[in-house]
Amino acid sequence: QVQLVESGGGLVQAGGSLRLSCAASGRTFSSYAMGWFRQAPGKEREFVAAISWSGGSTYYADSVKGRFTISRDNAKNTVYLQMNSLKPEDTAVYYCAADLLFSDYDSEYDYWGQGTQVTVSS
Repeated sequence: QVQLVESGGGLVQAGGSLRLSCAASGRTFSSYAMGWFRQAPGKEREFVAAISWSGGSTYYADSVKGRFTISRDNAKNTVYLQMNSLKPEDTAVYYCAADLLFSDYDSEYDYWGQGTQVTVSS
């Protein structure tokens, strides 16, 4: 069992930056691949970024490539999402998720956090 708690969301102007954190409970955090997903009002949840259990592999949605960076610190049981050059279309609730498989499909992920709101004003 893995419990996930996101933090770091907020209101930022377009062009600004935020860093999201996702703290995980459990001693097996380092066994899990981690993903970030987001859901905007009236839209389906979409993949943002994923990182393998070791941190050696990462994968990004085209819409965030070059602007967002996913990373993890297994000693701290935490995964991060550094978001730069934010755009109004990045406004959404951001969720972190954990799974044993490295994937960009939300259906693959077994554990989810409660989400953190990111709002980007124009």
